[in-house]
Amino acid sequence: MAAVDRGADLLLRVLESEQPVGLGELAAASGIPKSTASRLLTALERRGLIEQDGERGRLRPGPAILRVAERGMLERNIVELARPSLDALSDASEETINLAVPGREGVEHVAQVDGRHFLGAGQWLGRAVESHCTANGKVFLAFGRASVPEPLVAYTTTTITDPTRLEAELETIRRRGYATAVDELEQGLAAIAAPVRGARGDVVAALSISGPTLRITPARIAELRTLLIEQGRALSRRLGHREQGDEAA
Repeated sequence: MAAVDRGADLLLRVLESEQPVGLGELAAASGIPKSTASRLLTALERRGLIEQDGERGRLRPGPAILRVAERGMLERNIVELARPSLDALSDASEETINLAVPGREGVEHVAQVDGRHFLGAGQWLGRAVESHCTANGKVFLAFGRASVPEPLVAYTTTTITDPTRLEAELETIRRRGYATAVDELEQGLAAIAAPVRGARGDVVAALSISGPTLRITPARIAELRTLLIEQGRALSRRLGHREQGDEAA
């Protein structure tokens, strides 16, 4: 337990420091021998709880801590901030609208506006789905917020299971700014999704429109994609993201 207490003390000191802090400072402040502090900090770094700040060797909170913090703040704020975009997309399409975030098990849906038709896309809240066969998931794959699952499971005969083909599609998504999935998760289901960026510019969520393929046709996708991209950008701005030229506007 002594090692756990010492490791926790070192971690708290890194988290509470306003600036990256050095090994010697941490050891002196905690009263731990420098060699012991070094071993404990190395263990914390392996777990992603802390990381080195550039080449100086000073330590700051690591990616695991930042993901948890960002996720907590994101889910508390993004649903409320997304409401105007969800409503605008619902009014324009009359289809099911979802807000999704990347999760450990794949795509996690955190908000939904139901479609206005009897035949719709169903309830997605609380459901996690794989990334390679969904429009939201492809957004996260394309912009580095999810890893390509192995193997690529075929849910239908249309599901992309060839990594080379999937990578080509992800490049297309990055170029055009939206993703589609038609008959890939389930026959008869189509969706289109656009990225949402946080204040630092990384993709933190995705907005999607989904419904049956008899209504979400290629022509309908072409009609809705511009509005979807615009609402993704509008939500990004509400989250603090600024694109080039925003300051001059």
